[in-house]
Amino acid sequence: MTDYSLSRRRFFTLGGGAALAAGLAACTGTSSNTTSTGGSGNGSKTLRLFTYEDNSTIDLVKATVKQFDTQNGTTTTVDSLPGSGAAVYPDKLRTELLGGSGPDVWRIWGGQIGAPFVKAKQAMDLSRYYQKYGWDSKISPAAIQGMTFDGVKSGVPYINSGIGIWYSKAAFTKAGIAAPPTSYAELEEANAKLVKAGITPAGLGGKYGWDIMRLFEYLLETSAGPDLHDKLLTGAENWNRPEVVTAFTNFKKWQDQKWLPDGAVGLDPADVELWYVQGKAAYTLTGQWTEAQGIQAGNKKSADFGVFAAPTGQNPVRHSGFVEGYMINAKAGNPDMAAALIDFLVKPESQKAMKVTSSVIAGAEPDQATLPLSYAWSQGPGKQPFYTIQDQALPKKQADQYFAIQSDVLQGKTSPADAAKKMQDVIKAWNKS
Repeated sequence: MTDYSLSRRRFFTLGGGAALAAGLAACTGTSSNTTSTGGSGNGSKTLRLFTYEDNSTIDLVKATVKQFDTQNGTTTTVDSLPGSGAAVYPDKLRTELLGGSGPDVWRIWGGQIGAPFVKAKQAMDLSRYYQKYGWDSKISPAAIQGMTFDGVKSGVPYINSGIGIWYSKAAFTKAGIAAPPTSYAELEEANAKLVKAGITPAGLGGKYGWDIMRLFEYLLETSAGPDLHDKLLTGAENWNRPEVVTAFTNFKKWQDQKWLPDGAVGLDPADVELWYVQGKAAYTLTGQWTEAQGIQAGNKKSADFGVFAAPTGQNPVRHSGFVEGYMINAKAGNPDMAAALIDFLVKPESQKAMKVTSSVIAGAEPDQATLPLSYAWSQGPGKQPFYTIQDQALPKKQADQYFAIQSDVLQGKTSPADAAKKMQDVIKAWNKS
């Protein structure tokens, strides 16, 4: 299952909810004649897996699941809602679960996207299966933490995507940048050199909010540091403070200094993110999926590009990241078989067969020969701690409110100081709820 996390975002390219709604039923067949419902009875040999796998890789998933069925005498239906993203997929899943016809196993993001299913007791506590299959010894501890909620292991992670700076070596060379920046000050200097050379530094788009969010959260990590940043994301500290004002000030500076594309706030991230591959920008902030989906899909050579962790000047140096994994329906007809399916999917050979390029499973690291940049990331920055990407750290309502604030800052409608105050209001309201 490839970690093409752009599929997580691509719902933004759809023509609104009405256009998508017509395809939901076809994408997620829930007929009781072919799939297992939550109450299908103990010992059921019929399972249903619900995912948001990209169309380019769903057949790999289905082939792997078929191998499991052949070995276990089961019949598993794989339904996918490709391109739906975090704004649509969780709601569709929630609707099914509330209606009593939810899948036995589902793919989901960690953080505040996965948490509601645990809080509602729709997702099963998987502690006994962690012990049975030894997942603690096979999966990255940091990734497991990302699927642990209030001490309960309710998900089995298999992807840990880290956000780094992916850049064009040709662009850096043209601007006289000999090596990747190692401090925030050096990154600003590099930006100035790129602009002087007629090159847009960062290919980031603000339409729908999420892509350019990666820049702000990096600036917040730089100004606030790891401890304060984490406390801000959980509402344990007040956002109306100098460190947050500094982050918003620098955020606006990136636009004013033309380190972002003209009209960045209205540009579609799905288009702009690949500008560094197309020669329209020097770099972008993205994850490992871009090597296969961006560089190689664009018939470019990985050797002509590079990746490094955005420098923060903090200790430890962290990057933005998120985990994805599987959950089991608390009302699954055969939870033991559902857990066996997950264990089969997270085996190294299965991960490789499904072309997962940022797997957290020991022995399933990216292939150095075919994905050299992804491999380099996994052996370097990928081993470092990460802070939870903002639209996963915050519930959807609060993330959307932040998107509106960041947009207003870039458009000059809100000052950095007022933005910090408004963010505190957003977080305060969340804490009360």
